[in-house]
Amino acid sequence: MKFASTTAGKLFAAVALSLLAAGAHAQKTQLSVYTALETDQLKAYKEGFEKANPAIEIVWVRDSTGIVTAKLLAEKANPKADVVMGVAATSMAVFDNEGMLVPYAPPGLSRISAQYRDPKNPPAWIGMDVWGATICYNTAEGAKRSIPKPESWRDLTKPVYKGQVVMPHPASSGTGFFDVSAWLQMWGETDGWKYMDGLHENIAQYMHSGSRPCAAAAAGEYVVGISFEYRANREKARGAPIDLVFPKEGLGWDLEAIGIHKGTKNLAAAQKLVDWSITDEAMALYAANFAIVAVPALSKPLPNVPADYAARL
Repeated sequence: MKFASTTAGKLFAAVALSLLAAGAHAQKTQLSVYTALETDQLKAYKEGFEKANPAIEIVWVRDSTGIVTAKLLAEKANPKADVVMGVAATSMAVFDNEGMLVPYAPPGLSRISAQYRDPKNPPAWIGMDVWGATICYNTAEGAKRSIPKPESWRDLTKPVYKGQVVMPHPASSGTGFFDVSAWLQMWGETDGWKYMDGLHENIAQYMHSGSRPCAAAAAGEYVVGISFEYRANREKARGAPIDLVFPKEGLGWDLEAIGIHKGTKNLAAAQKLVDWSITDEAMALYAANFAIVAVPALSKPLPNVPADYAARL
């Protein structure tokens, strides 16, 4: 009987502890965070935030910029997001104009460069980092097919590149969108569209995301992929035979930004995520991926990114 009593006591204690643990988990606030961050960045950002805020759990809803933007606009009357994070500032400005964001000034906001946040006080959105256009050139495939490395945007309209260039679709990709915007700003509407007509003749495929063209070039599917520096650096670090080209005519770029959705029912938790997003810890995570972060003093040089990168944007 003593054995049975002891066993029953241990069993009761184990069940009680498991129920307490389950209760603690159930009490966590779940934040629905809509994002266009790269899938291989999500784990580090989630772990960093949840370590600092153990009572809050991030639940990502992820797609490319254009798709996330369209989804949020479609859900305007019945919002499901708490926070929008890692989405282009151009999209955040649209959400702000639609009255979809809650202005919020986190502690330490003054650290964020004025050019990298909404100018209103309090701001509707705050920048995290800058991402910019990059050409990925496969050196092995280029040599095999006698296709030279492009040095400029205009090089990509030459006949030698026909069928060997892929780029992001501007309707679904923030990278594709800022490419088109940059060409129109650099050369004006007439010459910009003329350039894109010429480039279109050489495009093999318009792809869903900004990452995919570089991944395709890195895999040798095509010689040239128009992409952005994070994905290009990642592919090169994995051993892909690619060179990164940053055309000196200028580079399209945008900010990854964060803002609180007006429809949130978890305002305090959403504010905690914005607070964390501008900390030194968060900026260090961004700086491992991008050469320019929203707290300029915390930016770090990245391999394969030229010293005058900022001047080319």
